[in-house]
Amino acid sequence: MAHGEVLEFEEYVRTRQDALLRSARRLVPDPVDAQDLLQTALVRTYGRWDGIADKRLADAYLRRVMINTRTEWWRARKLEEVPTEQLPDASVDDSTEQHADRALLMDIMKVLAPKQRSVVVLRHWEQMSTEETAAALGMSAGTVKSTLHRALARLRQELESRNADDSAGAAESAVPTQARRVLEREERERCAA
Repeated sequence: MAHGEVLEFEEYVRTRQDALLRSARRLVPDPVDAQDLLQTALVRTYGRWDGIADKRLADAYLRRVMINTRTEWWRARKLEEVPTEQLPDASVDDSTEQHADRALLMDIMKVLAPKQRSVVVLRHWEQMSTEETAAALGMSAGTVKSTLHRALARLRQELESRNADDSAGAAESAVPTQARRVLEREERERCAA
């Protein structure tokens, strides 16, 4: 970069620093992180300063660099380990419990109509998409969604009635783990849609 452009960049930073720091504060709540964000964006912009033909657009360019930098930081932090006070309990797979869950789930599935059972099996056991399930069963995607919704509601109702009948107070253990996972995944998908 030519000496004149260096001076131009320094002047730009001096005059726009407060406004740019306010922009950084809007992107990250911590004041120290905001200063780090601005400094990182300024360093990245400095290397490309001569490529900004219209310097009136420098603020927009620098804000875009801040947004991209913040996104990079966020992605990197998602991958970091999170320290904890205690180690999580190691889970031990108990095949006996899994077999009991599967048997109970298969018993509960009997309350569904054949079409509902087919949709649940294809969507959740076979992990088929809505469109794949529709093609396999010869129905529309909307029909698959509504059938699945009604089937899962019926399964929930059956699980709740069986839990209510459990006089030992171990209602949670009566709900098969696999059935709970199917129902929870459906809830997440419905909320995400």
